[in-house]
Amino acid sequence: MSERSREAVNEAGKQGEAVNEAGKQGKLIIFSAPSGSGKTTIVRHLLGRYPELIEFSISASTRPPRGTEVDGKDYYFISKDEFLHRVAKEQFVEFEEVYSGTFYGTLKSELERIWAAGKHVIFDIDVIGGLRLKRKFQEQALAIFVHPPSLEVLEARLRGRGTDSEEKVRERVAKAQKELAYADQFDVVLTNDQLEHAFKEAERLLLDFIVEDLAQ
Repeated sequence: MSERSREAVNEAGKQGEAVNEAGKQGKLIIFSAPSGSGKTTIVRHLLGRYPELIEFSISASTRPPRGTEVDGKDYYFISKDEFLHRVAKEQFVEFEEVYSGTFYGTLKSELERIWAAGKHVIFDIDVIGGLRLKRKFQEQALAIFVHPPSLEVLEARLRGRGTDSEEKVRERVAKAQKELAYADQFDVVLTNDQLEHAFKEAERLLLDFIVEDLAQ
């Protein structure tokens, strides 16, 4: 870790203690992208790099787990009826029917849990959900759009997962074409053409946003 990064981590840690003691809200770092762009890989890298600064906001979803996904770690997997019940009780900061019959949302309790621990919240969220969070929290949030090198590369990544049917891959690619049009509405567009470069740029963005006086 560079000297500047160590200074940023130390300063942000002090800020986190102050947030915890005062019961105030922390910041939100939002990563959004079409499925297959690599945002999840980048978010996991940041969580491993700076666990003392940030914590992952676990979304609720009505879809079934994929692969090795774990309830309460990757998502809160709940039924559609329970999801809509929580919507009616206004328990979500934002929610969306991302695919027909499949809902995703951010629970208010998640933000409160993370802020109470003196940390900032990091999101791995769909494009529309990311924009809704940005509109709601404004300067308190940094919204980053992870852009794939091309649709062809994105499609190859989706097929390489081996977790989706051919129909689902086509559905995701079609959705990605529409989502790419929203890129310029985000604070930053991060092109993930070389993963190590994307990691370094994501680290810089994170530290500059959390510790603004070191961003000069």
